[in-house]
Amino acid sequence: MNKTHFLCLLLSATLFSCFKKEADLPRKTTGKINTISVIIDDQLWNGEIGDSIRNKFASPVIGLPEEEPLFTINQYPVKLLEGFATDSRAILVIKKDDDNKFEINKNQYASPQNVFHISGKTATEILQLLEEHTPEIIYRIEQGEIAESQRINRKKLLPIASIKKQFRLIIQVPSDFEQVAQKTNFVWLKKNSISGSSSLLLYQVPLQTIREENVAVAILKMRDSIGKYIKGTEPNTYMISETGYTPYFFKSKLDNRLTYETRGTWQLQNDYMSGPFINYAIVDTANNRLLVLEGFCYSPSKEKRDVMHELEAIIHSVHLLKNNTFTPHKNKIHGTRMED
Repeated sequence: MNKTHFLCLLLSATLFSCFKKEADLPRKTTGKINTISVIIDDQLWNGEIGDSIRNKFASPVIGLPEEEPLFTINQYPVKLLEGFATDSRAILVIKKDDDNKFEINKNQYASPQNVFHISGKTATEILQLLEEHTPEIIYRIEQGEIAESQRINRKKLLPIASIKKQFRLIIQVPSDFEQVAQKTNFVWLKKNSISGSSSLLLYQVPLQTIREENVAVAILKMRDSIGKYIKGTEPNTYMISETGYTPYFFKSKLDNRLTYETRGTWQLQNDYMSGPFINYAIVDTANNRLLVLEGFCYSPSKEKRDVMHELEAIIHSVHLLKNNTFTPHKNKIHGTRMED
């Protein structure tokens, strides 16, 4: 075999190997954030099972001023369980079968992906499985959508060296945010858009700011005290928690630490601007502080679910570093102004 033939064979083998490796890789999922595909025949979709799915997976998102669905649902008949219908990150497959079954398959058709299979002999048995496993399904979908938003955010991140040093933390903030205010224990990051703006606040206060017997009240009082530095364009306007709606309060975890989560709506005192907020107060006992991360948006002409989801994904990327030394601030925080 001469040298030319050998090189041709080597090149062919290399190309074949590359093409085979590429063919073996799973397809990448596509689709908008917070969208799920429900694979179910029309007969079931238009009946009691479809009603149950819509009530559970398109229920209103808590903490938003107007009703918006938890997930946007795209429904397809079972015979279309191929092609673009299998590109979603979250797929719920429901059908009648000889066996009653609930199953979760990861990356079954594409990656990253969760495919949830529910089958039963009768509609009643399918409804029972759906009722039993809905909390787990919703949790897994929400975690997957947070991870997808964080993946998108990581494409281009805002440099946060000063924030890292100030708060002893790492957080993944997209580069389309900019810092508009900073003081000893406070930072305000903001992203402007055609339809409004979204903001991220980071601040720390002494752990004694809250009392275990009335945490929810203390957190609202705390955020309202900080809100005085988020000013409107008119004189004597500043952010407060909207009093017409009772906020939702939960205990949760961020970075494996006890965290108080509050969701509600804000408004500008003496003005008409308002919108949703989500507030996470992380209990950092090692440094005798509450580390607070809050996202809020102003978007009067646009749905707010996905805007708030982006802020939540940013907040969930937080990681506290060790050896922090926290000094309560003595200086006032001079914020910039909210823009219409």
